[in-house]
Amino acid sequence: MQALSKLEVLIEHIFISSKHNFIGHHGKPPGTSPSMEMVEVRCIEGRGIMGDRYFDHKDHYKGQITFFEMEVYERICAALAIRHLPPSTFRRNVLTRGIDLNAWIGREFVIQGVTFEGTEECKPCYWMNQCFGSGAEVAMKNHGGLRARILSDGILRKGQ
Repeated sequence: MQALSKLEVLIEHIFISSKHNFIGHHGKPPGTSPSMEMVEVRCIEGRGIMGDRYFDHKDHYKGQITFFEMEVYERICAALAIRHLPPSTFRRNVLTRGIDLNAWIGREFVIQGVTFEGTEECKPCYWMNQCFGSGAEVAMKNHGGLRARILSDGILRKGQ
């Protein structure tokens, strides 16, 4: 069995939202539930992030938490000449710097003492074009972030 990797990664932003803006809105306008920036969040094994829309969503849900690379956000902003939209627009929970998230698909890892299992890419969809800008969905292809299961309780903190 492969050793569990303890990742040294900077968390630049943490967001939660109590309601879905896109899920269940196909053919309708997106919802208006804001993403709230947090200093820290409590991760609960098998359930998700306390206070987030995906908390207790489904048993063994593969997207109990989502990660997104700040480098990808910055690259998309530059490519689309967008400077007025914050990273919360992408509706991912944890924005990291200094890690290739795709490398953790299918693997277990630890950040700030919390254990996760990377399950799949958080694939971009047509909503990205609507909420961020034309071309965002294509620009995010293969870099939409990482969905993960939470395998241990703990707290994630911004800036660490």
